[in-house]
Amino acid sequence: MNRIINKGWFSMVILVMLSVGCSFESYPISKTEDGKLQVVATTTIVADLVNQVGGDVIELSTLIPPGSDPHSFEPTPQDIAKVADADVIFANGAGLEEFLDVLIESAGAMERVVHVSEGIDFIQIEGAHAEEEHEEGEGEHEDEEAQHGHSHEGIDPHTWTDPNNVIIWVDNIQKTLSELDGAHAAVYQENAQKIQHELKDLDAWIKEQVKSVPVEDRLIVTDHKLFSYFARQYDFTQVGAIFPGYSTLSSPSAKQLAELEDAIRQYDVKAVLVGNTVNPDLAQRVAEDTGTKLIFIYTGSLSDEQSNEVSSYLDYMRYNVGAILEGLK
Repeated sequence: MNRIINKGWFSMVILVMLSVGCSFESYPISKTEDGKLQVVATTTIVADLVNQVGGDVIELSTLIPPGSDPHSFEPTPQDIAKVADADVIFANGAGLEEFLDVLIESAGAMERVVHVSEGIDFIQIEGAHAEEEHEEGEGEHEDEEAQHGHSHEGIDPHTWTDPNNVIIWVDNIQKTLSELDGAHAAVYQENAQKIQHELKDLDAWIKEQVKSVPVEDRLIVTDHKLFSYFARQYDFTQVGAIFPGYSTLSSPSAKQLAELEDAIRQYDVKAVLVGNTVNPDLAQRVAEDTGTKLIFIYTGSLSDEQSNEVSSYLDYMRYNVGAILEGLK
């Protein structure tokens, strides 16, 4: 029922946006009373980078709350209003935010939506869902997934797990904000250069840290396959995942779980990594069955304000690298 209501709100907003037109060239910039751009970011991770580039000269809001799974998030009417009023919407792109597809494609609002992952050397998913062997009884879930647009269009969307990709994010953010608000272009450029320097230092730090684990032992199992870019950059191997494929929306069959547990035993995987945005019950079961450690990490979201454990992307990566390496010892 909620999905039907949300679709109705999507349609209403689409009609409004079509009536005013949507492009950086034709859409009027609706700055706040104090002259700030109204900016929306989809995930907390995207929002952190936008905030670091934009600083206090933009008005930033985030669609997906901390701790929420971007794969399954469904916007409220209030969220739709944020998008309708924004001067620019920054999204991860690469198919991560399925909930934006209807709004973008139907309203022709591509000019106001900036995919920060644009320009990255994407990792292709062979056959998209080909590796997900759906057994009898799983067809209903597959149909539902297709109906609600939950596909990654053949691309792994988890680009942020390699900080070198986030350097490209920062470029895209800086160029967009400068185009929209030329008066503060120097501020955006200075902020971007600062964070890009920190990201290069982060990459060097990770390379140094992973040396503590031999390449042949850099084997990871996660709740879903989100570390492909990390693995490519730092010589890790993703042995498998609890949820088949690159999304948390695919439910594993008993056969798939059994095959995963066999692989964990075969390759002597030392830990199962589970993220902060999914139910850990299945991962707990796999860890108990195979005698491996269960390691909690952050995946598609930063921490909330109460814990404040991971309040920035830099914190996020340092925390995860530390947790992964500790789990592999």
